[in-house]
Amino acid sequence: MTGICAGRVAAVTGAGRGLGRAHALALAAEGAAVVVNDLGVAADGGGASTGPAQQVVDEIHAHGGRAVAHTADITTDAGATSLLTTALDAFGRLDALVNNAGFLRDRMLVNLDEDDWDAVMRVHLKGHFLPLKHAAAHWRAEVKAGRMPNARVINTSSGAGLLGSIGQANYSAAKAGVLALTLVAAAELGRYGVQVNALAPAARTRMTEQTFAATMAPPAEGGFDAMAPENVSPLVVWLASADSAGVTGRVFEAEGGRITVMDGWRPGPTADQHARRTPTEAGQAARGLLAAAEAGRPVYGT
Repeated sequence: MTGICAGRVAAVTGAGRGLGRAHALALAAEGAAVVVNDLGVAADGGGASTGPAQQVVDEIHAHGGRAVAHTADITTDAGATSLLTTALDAFGRLDALVNNAGFLRDRMLVNLDEDDWDAVMRVHLKGHFLPLKHAAAHWRAEVKAGRMPNARVINTSSGAGLLGSIGQANYSAAKAGVLALTLVAAAELGRYGVQVNALAPAARTRMTEQTFAATMAPPAEGGFDAMAPENVSPLVVWLASADSAGVTGRVFEAEGGRITVMDGWRPGPTADQHARRTPTEAGQAARGLLAAAEAGRPVYGT
């Protein structure tokens, strides 16, 4: 197949439904061979099924593409290792990793159980870390063997990770962690030919269609469906391709036809009197700086 990812191999986690499915299909349409990872769990992480991953593989095959299913748990070391070995065994290489797997267990902070905190941290943050770690170790080994990779990692954050979201303390904290992980990985892995970027998508998925029901509602017949997951995938495909050379350590928002490069944390107004302040003086300085600063964007849900 031809396309900007022709000859490349991509692994996509959480690819059985929603955004991951859209990414896997779009990568295959642009020529990539795809490892389709999905546990087939419910929206809250319960249960498991091999069906969703295999259905996406069958769709790719039906359009003449190459794909294999991977249904191990990538939040375990063995599962993340097998994601890499599946790519190598099936296609002989790995060029791009799209970390996308996740689920929700929403609660207001005072009602959030420890198990719900741990579960969301495990799938969103650990589920990014382990596949990234093993892919990076492989690409480092390639460099040591004299073969410089042209590799890409696309991590999935969220507007909740950028701004916070009421009722989603666990999810927001995990997605903010994904952003920090992205920055560190981009800095560490550049020497091995690896570019690492993050995406904060807005789209209709099992995780959003109820939480943000009004925003995610489909349009009237014939209208542009701004919340379709397929709108986000072209940016993912480009970031996974060799065409994105030189782009690393960046965070993008993507929604409908809109793409935004996020500036992230950056210094604002500053005051330095070159001496220790009293608490009252510190408060006066902080008030003055806040008055001079840009107003913060509201937390989701306010």
